[in-house]
Formats: sequence, structure tokens, C-alpha cells
Amino acid sequence: MIRPYDKDRDRGAGRRIWTECGWLDDIEPELMDAYVDCGRAWVAELNGSAECLCLAGDGDFQYMGNWLSLGAITGVTTSHIGRKQGLAGRLLAHALASEASDGKTLSMLGMFEQGYYDRLGFGSGAYHLIWEFDPSDLNVKSRHPAPERITQSDFQAVHDARLKRMRSHGNVNLLHSENTRHNMFGSKDRFGLGYRDTEGNITHCLWINPKDMESGPYRVLWTVFETYDQFLQLLSILKSLGDQINSVIMEEPAGIQLQDFLKQPLKRMEVSKGSKFKTTIHTLAYYQSRILNLEDALAQTQLDCKEFHFNLSLTDPVTSFLQDESEWNGLQGEYVVSLGSKCRVETGSLGALPTLEASVGAFTRMWMGVRPASGLAVSDNISGPPDLMKNLDRAFRLPVPYPDWDF
Repeated sequence: MIRPYDKDRDRGAGRRIWTECGWLDDIEPELMDAYVDCGRAWVAELNGSAECLCLAGDGDFQYMGNWLSLGAITGVTTSHIGRKQGLAGRLLAHALASEASDGKTLSMLGMFEQGYYDRLGFGSGAYHLIWEFDPSDLNVKSRHPAPERITQSDFQAVHDARLKRMRSHGNVNLLHSENTRHNMFGSKDRFGLGYRDTEGNITHCLWINPKDMESGPYRVLWTVFETYDQFLQLLSILKSLGDQINSVIMEEPAGIQLQDFLKQPLKRMEVSKGSKFKTTIHTLAYYQSRILNLEDALAQTQLDCKEFHFNLSLTDPVTSFLQDESEWNGLQGEYVVSLGSKCRVETGSLGALPTLEASVGAFTRMWMGVRPASGLAVSDNISGPPDLMKNLDRAFRLPVPYPDWDF
């Protein structure tokens, strides 16, 4: 049985599910309750008890300067006894149908492993670059005034700053402040450093989770800034910690190459091999996306290419999970797509046009700019005539999409 979450009936079961998944280790139960209540939630029952919990929250997604409505899946968790019963897949499909019916254009989630959510039509996002480095190696000329301490009690001001931060293609905002409050909690040692304007609003800041408070590594969970000068000030703060802290771990922001700010990074990589405080870089794609409303997604797409048209034969595996749904049954079907400075899609097909065959996950990846169509043809479910693939490669030459918000 799948139904909406009832906080009076399901609060205890929800906490038990999170405990069994290890999500309540460092979080007060009341904080979980607020996180669940700030969005939409559904449960799947087994033997009369909720054993799977799915959460969704309101957000927006920036697509080349346009703002698309996002239904962010902020949690899919299953209890110990609910595993391998098909609960999570059916529950998430139900949530997607609800989000689509509510007018959301896109859905995104953080994946626990690649492959599982592909069954619901999701496709993997772009790689994120995660640096580990000695902060004293930062080559930053900017000097910074003494920052202010930022604490968990400042979550609303931090959330407001995140919503106003400098944004780029693929950036995500989750609109409810409980999402930021939830991310700020965890280890009691987490802390922030940053700056406020004359009215007391936070303008730029770091939020840090120390693995060892005395010597590091310090994990920068996010950087928030409105200008690149502010970003340089934040790097300068990290450099000042290098008198004591031996290692910082942080994601490379969109549009910035952190290696440009590191002294002798290749040498440091070589001499620090095997060290607790090594200099290195990790790469990982850890979020996935799928289009929920194809017409709206393409209506808000403007591409720098000569207009061209093609048939799209789209498959959507979510359909097999939605036998009981009526309002939305996925995007599987035949379409005619026009791409150019104004993009559009209509149902049907025209015999004279070339045909692109794609899964919704692969099409979403191409549309977002994760990888070109020709590359996805090798690794994902997309194919078409050579000339059409070349046109698609040229059309979707986009910046790397970077959500810049973990959930």
C-alpha cells in the first residue's frame, strides 16, 4: 500500500527507517521531523507498517539563465525488513507522478549507486571535481578582513545567502530553509566563517565539517559567494587556517579551476602519496536527473544553432512502475522536436524527418549538457542517423551542469 505520509501515524516508523539506514546517527529526531514536514512525503506499507519513506521538496533549476520548476527527491529510505520487496521503486514512481501532476518540469536526486534509479528514467549528471590540498599551498593574493563566526542557529541567514549566491548552468536551489538547516547539522564540530553586509545579511561564507578539529582534514561542505572577489576572500580564509590545518577537502566551484590557485600541485601530489594529508583530486558523478514535462523543458530551452527538426521516439521505464497511476504515466511516446533559438515539441511523427531513439534518462543528459549525443550513444540508450547526431552535438554545447546543492 502506497499513501501520503501521516505525521501522527508514521512519525515513529519514519524515525525507525532512518535509524536502520544510519541517517539518524548525528541528527536529533526532531530535526528529521522538521525536514520531513517541510516538503512532501509518501510511505509504502508492509504488513500494516510504513517500511519505506520517500521525500520531495520544492526547488528550481537554472538552465542557461531560465528557471525551471524542480521536484527534488530529498530522500528514499527503506527499512531492514522492507529490502528487496520492490517498495522503493514503486514509491518513487508514485512520487514522480505526483510531482509531475503538480507541475514540476524536472526531478533530481542524489544516488546511492549508479543503475538503481535508471529504472525510473533517471540519468547520471556530470562529474564533480573534489580537491584535497594543504591550505598553506593556496596562492591567493587577496587579503581578507577578520570573518564572523557562523553557527547552526544562523541557518535562515545562510539559506538566504545560498538562494542569492552566484549561479551558473545546472545550479539548483531548494527553497525551504529546513533543507539548509538539516545540512548544517551533523557533527557537533561543524562551523562556518563568513561576512555580512551592513544590514546583517550573510553575503559570502564557508560551512566546514572537520574530521579532526586540530589538524584536519577540514571538509568544506559549501562555499557561498555573489562575486569572484568574495570567492577569493573565502580562499584567503582557508589559506589562513594553514598554520595549523594540514588538509582541506572541497569541491571545485563551477567556472573555477582550483589547480590555478595551488603551488606546485603536481609535486605535492607525488610527495604526499599515502599520507593522511595528501594532495589529490577525486572525480565522481553523484546526482541524477530526469525530465518530467518535456514540453515545458524544451519551451524554456534556447540554443545557439540553426533550427532543425527530428522525430523523437522516447522510452520511459517508469511506466512499468505506474500501473495504478492515471494522471501521469511517464513520457514514453512519439514526438516531433524543433531545436534552435526557440525550441518546442509536439506529439506525433513526420515520416520525412530523421528519428532519434532515446530513453528519457539519456535524453535528459544530452539536454542538460552532461555529455554529447555521440558520446551517450556509446554508453547510454540513444541513437540516430550520423547527421542528426552531429547536429545534436553542436546544438547542446553547454557549460558543464553543476547543481551546487547536495540533497
